[in-house]
Amino acid sequence: MMDPAFLWDWLALAVRWLHVITAIAWIGSSFYFIALDLALNRNIPGPADGEEWQVHGGGFYHIQKYLVAPERLPEHLTWFKWEAYATWLSGAALLAIVYWAGAELYLIDPAKADLTVWQGIAISAASLTVGWIIYDLLCKSPLGEKPTVLMLILFVLLIAMAWGYTQVFTGRAALLHLGAFTATIMSANVFFIIIPNQKIVVADLKAGRTPDPKYGKIAKLRSTHNNYLTLPVLFLMLSNHYPLAFASEWNWLIAGLVFLMGVTIRHFFNTMHARKGMPWWTWGATAVIFVVIMWLSTAPLRHDSYEESEARALTPVEETFVQAAGFDEVESLVIGNCSMCHAREPGWPGMHHAPKNVLLETRADIAEHARGIFLQAGASHAMPPAVIAYITEEERAQIRAWYRDAVEDMPVGLRLAGSF
Repeated sequence: MMDPAFLWDWLALAVRWLHVITAIAWIGSSFYFIALDLALNRNIPGPADGEEWQVHGGGFYHIQKYLVAPERLPEHLTWFKWEAYATWLSGAALLAIVYWAGAELYLIDPAKADLTVWQGIAISAASLTVGWIIYDLLCKSPLGEKPTVLMLILFVLLIAMAWGYTQVFTGRAALLHLGAFTATIMSANVFFIIIPNQKIVVADLKAGRTPDPKYGKIAKLRSTHNNYLTLPVLFLMLSNHYPLAFASEWNWLIAGLVFLMGVTIRHFFNTMHARKGMPWWTWGATAVIFVVIMWLSTAPLRHDSYEESEARALTPVEETFVQAAGFDEVESLVIGNCSMCHAREPGWPGMHHAPKNVLLETRADIAEHARGIFLQAGASHAMPPAVIAYITEEERAQIRAWYRDAVEDMPVGLRLAGSF
């Protein structure tokens, strides 16, 4: 029978793959229609709001846009909505698999907030819901008539959430949750506002009524927000692989600057697609912001000191791994082959921070990352790199035996909570 750790890792990979596929479909169609709308030739006679001739795949496409509808509404309409829904659903599943099931490892930081697993999960889920409610109320307030002011307030809200997340969760979880917070707003815009408004317009047309133009105006506002939020969300989703972004003391400010980069980059492409010139200054502004981000990342990465790690109390899961048969041998293997890089001050030339911010210097460090050690160095040959250290097959077998013995000795509740 396949090891549960294998199954869980493959499940995470499958859901992550699905999430990427659906995100590509959603973002691709969104960017295409934004570019199409901006590029329409509106200097044409007739009822259409604009038209565009495009060439692709060996064929020519003649596209016309109607603000309300053509004289005769076709029976079949293609709705672009499932891409958004599938992206959010797969992302929520991935959040649950990685950060909820692995809350003790990836979500909760006892040094910031002494939370139980269920409290951490509750805060995680509630923050996404509350975020959408606040945003929606802002859009439906008189601020909805002042798009620029509304965008500035939304930016402040995102900065506040970034800071708030870093006060509760690990740095990695904080930036990932900020991305999920933003993506929830984007998906909810499609589900609760854009698609329902379009359906109201279609229903009015089929009934012979004149649609109220306010529905199109409201949907356009939400679609514009989604357009400018897309690129920052992508950055935040990728950030969990880069400790320089998520483990910095200034990670919340880095996240805020990323949203500014999203605005400058999208402004360039939106202006270009509208045939209003090439505002190259936006790339200069983006480069300056990115340099500031790199500078902020040079602040010390967040982690306990060696002495604090040695002295801190172990969690029940960590205690099980330390008490398991074979831990002393595995500890010697890890210290001898991994800690030169995975250290608070790495000894490998040119390496300034531990890869992925994973530290393997103390018993607490090793117990905390037991599952990763098993998967990377026991069940596979991913670690350590052959040019740095060499572990024999017998030593890898020791790691596997230690991990499996610890999991077998673990109470069922802890085993399920940690996805072991």
